[in-house]
Amino acid sequence: MAPVLSIKNLGKSYGKGQPALSGINLDIERGEIFALLGPNGAGKTTLISVVCGIVNPTEGTVTIDGADIQRDYRTARFKVGLVPQELTTDAFESVWSTVSFSRGLFGRSPDPARIEQLLRDLSLWEKRDAKIMTLSGGMKRRVLIAKALSHDPEILFLDEPTAGVDVELRRDMWALVRRLRAGGVTVILTTHYIDEAEEMADRIGVINKGQLILAEEKTKLMQSLGKRTLTLQLQQPLASVPAALGDWSLALNSAGTELQYTFDAHAQQGGDGQTSTAGMPALLRRLDELGIAFRDLNTRQSSLEEIFVNLIHAPAAPASGARQPAQTEARR
Repeated sequence: MAPVLSIKNLGKSYGKGQPALSGINLDIERGEIFALLGPNGAGKTTLISVVCGIVNPTEGTVTIDGADIQRDYRTARFKVGLVPQELTTDAFESVWSTVSFSRGLFGRSPDPARIEQLLRDLSLWEKRDAKIMTLSGGMKRRVLIAKALSHDPEILFLDEPTAGVDVELRRDMWALVRRLRAGGVTVILTTHYIDEAEEMADRIGVINKGQLILAEEKTKLMQSLGKRTLTLQLQQPLASVPAALGDWSLALNSAGTELQYTFDAHAQQGGDGQTSTAGMPALLRRLDELGIAFRDLNTRQSSLEEIFVNLIHAPAAPASGARQPAQTEARR
C-alpha cells in the first residue's frame, strides 16, 4: 500500500544561511502515529509548514495521498488538519461559530451533528456559546483541535499540542489521538515531551539541524539503541574493580559498595541464541567464583529521553528507517 504522506529529497533554505531543511526523505503509513522529536530550531515546525502548504520548499516533493502539495494544492490541503503551536483564534467569535466556519472554509456542507460530536469529544460542549477570549489557554487549545478536525481530514498534524497545558488535558489529548487513529486518521505530532512520544507513537523520527537523522519503529528503536544497566549492591565494599573482572565494563561507585554494568542485552545473544561469555549471567557466575557477594541487584532500561539526547549529540548519519526514493512502496 502506498504511503499516505511521501516526502522526497525535501529542502528549505532562507537566504544564504544554513538550510532549515536538507535532504528529508520520509514516508508515513496510513493510520500510524508518528512522533517527530528534535531540539528547538531543529526544523520540526518548518517541515510541518511545508507539508501543510504554509511554506514553499526550495527543493524536493511532497505528496499527500497521491496529491502533490504544489501542483494539486487544493486537493492535498483538503486532506490535512493542522493544530499550530500558537493560540491563533478569533477572540470575539463563539466556539461553535469558529469551528463551524473552519469546516466551511474547506467546502464542507454544514453538519451541526458533527460539530456537536467534536465539541463533546473535546469537552467543549458546555462552552459552545462562549467567546474565545473568555476561555483558558487549555480550552483554546481544544478549540484549535476542533477546528483542525472540523473538515474530517485524513492526516492530523499536532505541532507541540500539549505545550503549556495541564496534565489532565494532556491525558485527554492522548486518548483523543488514539480514538482518531482507531478511526483511520494518521497523526503526526511534534513534541518536547519525550514521555508523550514514548506513550503514543508507533514510530519516532529525530530531526536535528534540518536533517532527519532517524525514523524507526518505537519498539525497534528502544531495542537497538537502548542500553540496560545492572547495579549490584555489594555486601562488602571493594577498593577497586578486580582484574579478574576485566572481561566486563564495570564501574564502582566512590564508596565501593555498588558495582554497575552497562550492556546491550541484544548484542549478548549469539547467532544460536546463546548468551556470550561476557554477558550478565557469566558476570554473576564469575562474581560467585571470586567470592564477591551482593545483597541486592536491579536492572534498568535506557529511556527514550536518554536515546534522544545521545542521538542529537552524535555525528550526523543517514536516517535509519527513512525510506529512500527507490523504496516508496516498501513497508518499513
